[in-house]
Amino acid sequence: MRKSPISPRWKQARWPNSSFESGYANPKLDVRCAVFNDAGQILLVREAADGLWSLPGGWADVGLSPAENAAKEAREESGYTVEIVRLLAAWDTAKHPHPPSVFHIWKLVFLGEIVRAGDVIGAETDAVAFFDLDRLPSLSLGRIMPAQIRRLDELRRGSKVDFD
Repeated sequence: MRKSPISPRWKQARWPNSSFESGYANPKLDVRCAVFNDAGQILLVREAADGLWSLPGGWADVGLSPAENAAKEAREESGYTVEIVRLLAAWDTAKHPHPPSVFHIWKLVFLGEIVRAGDVIGAETDAVAFFDLDRLPSLSLGRIMPAQIRRLDELRRGSKVDFD
């Protein structure tokens, strides 16, 4: 059997107290939380890294479920404690007009409802606000697209899950 021409940096991972593991590169999991207020505005956070706005979220942490990760990211980045209601979307960013990335990224977006407000505890964001869907600020397009935010608004009003 012929071996796949995968670069060694993508092919091997080093685990503590083990030898190198060989295998195919796997996608990274980006987990986001869509929170809407009673006026239908969406909660966005400004990313300190690029000064652009996004849904609260980030790479999934080991040891937490995707929904737990979404709630954790919302709390850390926005200060809001949320209850995760349901999954809204499972998207492959390569199938959407996101800017190119060195990673293959799958994005899970959960609907969150605010339980209580608090203080931002992370350093990854520097502002938090709710926005009208027709007056969105400059978005961090590698994280979320305007059309995706509009689609999330449609999905929250029904019972469907969007997926690629």
